[in-house]
This record gives sequence, C-alpha cells and structure tokens, in this order.
Amino acid sequence: MTPAIRTTGLRKLYGTKAAVDGLDLTVPAGCFFGFLGPNGAGKTTTIHILIGLIPPTAGDVEILGLPLASQVQRIKRLIGVVPDESVLFDRLTGPEFLQFVGRMYGLERSVAAERARELLELFELNHQPRKLVAEYSKGMKKRAALAAALIHRPQLFLLDEPFEGVDPMGARLMKDILLGQVRQGATIFLTSHVLEVVERLCDRVAIINEGRLVVEGSMAELRSAEDTLEDTFVRVVGGERTAQNLDWL
Repeated sequence: MTPAIRTTGLRKLYGTKAAVDGLDLTVPAGCFFGFLGPNGAGKTTTIHILIGLIPPTAGDVEILGLPLASQVQRIKRLIGVVPDESVLFDRLTGPEFLQFVGRMYGLERSVAAERARELLELFELNHQPRKLVAEYSKGMKKRAALAAALIHRPQLFLLDEPFEGVDPMGARLMKDILLGQVRQGATIFLTSHVLEVVERLCDRVAIINEGRLVVEGSMAELRSAEDTLEDTFVRVVGGERTAQNLDWL
C-alpha cells in the first residue's frame, strides 16, 4: 500500500541552522501516527513543509503517493490540517466559517451548508449559531478547526497540538471522532506534548530531536512492561535529568 507520507533526506535551513536535518520518514496509510520531540525539535517546521506552507531546502516529499514539489495544489485538496496556532476567520460566525471552508474545497453551496450544520452539531458548537469565532474559547476554536479539517472528507489529517486548551469533554469528543476516521481508512499525523494521549491513540510513533529522527516504531516496540512512552522519550532525546534543589525553595 502506498504510504500516506514519505520524506527522503528532508532538510530545512534557516540561515545556517537546520530546523529539519535529513529526515527520512514513512507513515503507513490508515494508521494513527504520533510525531514527537522536545520544543524546537522541528515538528511544526516538518508539518509546515508537508502541507506546502514552506518549501524545503532539500529532500523529497510524497503525500498520498503524489510528489509535493509538483502536486501541491492537488495534495491540499486531499488533506485536512489543524495548525498549532488559530488561523480561523474571527469575524465570521461558526456556520459562516465552516461553509466558507467547504466552498474553498469545492463543495456545492447546499452541501457545504448541510455539512457545516452537521459538524457544528457533532462538535457541540451549534447552541449559539450567531456567535462570532472571535468570541470562541481556545477549546472551541480547536474544535472548530477540526470541524473545518473534516468538511471535505480528507484522506490524511495533519494535526499540530490539536488538544491544547481543550477541556476533557471536548478532547474526548475529538479523540472519538479521529479514531472513527482511522477506522474508516484515513491517516492521522499528530504532534502532541501530552504523551499519555499519544500512548492511548497512536499505532506508531516517531521521535525527532534537533531535526533528526532518533527512533521510530510501533507503540509496542517503543514501550514495554517496564517503560512507558515517556520513559522512552526522555531516554532518546537526552537522558534523565534530575531536578536540582534550591535552598530557598
């Protein structure tokens, strides 16, 4: 089966600093894939490259079997994205925002309106339909962003910290929806600093540090009866560090 994502020698320089440094990564189709690393490891830069937001300095990328370099517009119609930072249209209402996104993906006006209504109900955002997105809480914006990523039924989702700022009930709802998408054959590519969430959701995990892949494998391979995913993560990105005691603290 064609991988959902394949990168070969992927590299991104900012001046002389390599944010991504020779990344070779294969994400099988139909899996829930966790992409982990410490702050500044290159996770968000990698996602920005994969969605065609920034060009790589070197290397090749294939998304759903298509070369990113020559098929970026076609690829964008096949993927759903939830970025780390909110990039929603604040002066629109929830229904207006989702309908606009649907129309941008080429849905007929009536189809976009119906799917927007259904998604707002699914994500429990339909109680105040005239409320502007600017008035949404951070958790509500995350749910709206995921709803927008779903409206065109993409084959691949790229999610950068999708649960940040979401309350437990909202996070549980989002997780259930995403797991349902995987069961239907979609692929989820997820970054998160909450390793317990990754451990519960993901089939496979890759960990990067300083822009380089340091370990990749199934969840069973990265944890054992003795080690959690957090233990593996800490070990491969720099080892255990003992907190120092302060005399005054």
